[in-house]
Amino acid sequence: MIEHEIIHTSNVSKRIFNIVQDLAEFLLLFIKILMELIYSAVDKIFPKNFKDICNEVVLITGTGHGIGRELALHYTAFGSTVICVDINQKNNEETVNKAKRLSKGAVHSYTCDVSNRDDVLALANKVKTDIGPITVLVNNVGIMPTHPLDKHTPEEIRRVFDINVFSQFWTLEAFLPQMKEESRGHIICMSSIAGVVGLANLVPYCATKFAVRGMMEALHEELRDGPYKNLIKTTTIYPYMTNTGLCKRPKVKFPSVLGLLDPKEVAKHIIDAHRMNVLETTIPTSLLHINNWSRLLPSNCGIMLKDFIDSGVESDL
Repeated sequence: MIEHEIIHTSNVSKRIFNIVQDLAEFLLLFIKILMELIYSAVDKIFPKNFKDICNEVVLITGTGHGIGRELALHYTAFGSTVICVDINQKNNEETVNKAKRLSKGAVHSYTCDVSNRDDVLALANKVKTDIGPITVLVNNVGIMPTHPLDKHTPEEIRRVFDINVFSQFWTLEAFLPQMKEESRGHIICMSSIAGVVGLANLVPYCATKFAVRGMMEALHEELRDGPYKNLIKTTTIYPYMTNTGLCKRPKVKFPSVLGLLDPKEVAKHIIDAHRMNVLETTIPTSLLHINNWSRLLPSNCGIMLKDFIDSGVESDL
């Protein structure tokens, strides 16, 4: 009987200790969150610290036009070594020639179908032999058919996923080991505002951009928990509709507030996010805050807000 009471008392004491320990850990978490909120508020007041990228070796996919081309020009202007990758050799060479005229960083051109795993792995070996290991990977390539789901063919849906999602897995497989060998690197992936909110006429496209968002969040966790914490950074970009030709029939209710973005400005924002080690950002930045806030409200409130903004794309058929 006495032994039973001792065991019971011991179990009660252990439960009390565990509860006190959990409460202490929660209090510590609360203090850390409060300090982070204060730090974030103060950080918005003072000038930002931008890291130097002149010695980076930057590989960008989809540099034949649009945001990819502008990124190549901007990185070259900073003095980075830029590797331009596109399936369209002619357009890619035009980008490289423009970049070389800046007389800044070295620029290289490679033709590759990044949706083909074997081609990407071969590209990685060639780049490492020709130039050396890369330190920055910008997964920019993407396509965007815009019509209702029942009008998409199975081949078209597969193609959207091959280019928008699987190509990013292949480039990570090919180039992340190089960053690990160097114990430094930065991975920048293009999602979209369509990876934050669902939009009509973009069901497969939205699915791919949500996939990129999940991929990057999970990759960040893997890198954060492993030996490369603070050595390999990740940044996910969610641009609003950009005037690159992908949006064939954009629908904009407030063009003076939310008009089509200029690819040059988008590229500048992306490089700023890179240089500040931003984890994720929309372009414009306010859209991420609006989305996070609206997700706290009942779902119908978010739908009403979306109807009020009334932006998206019309069918291209």
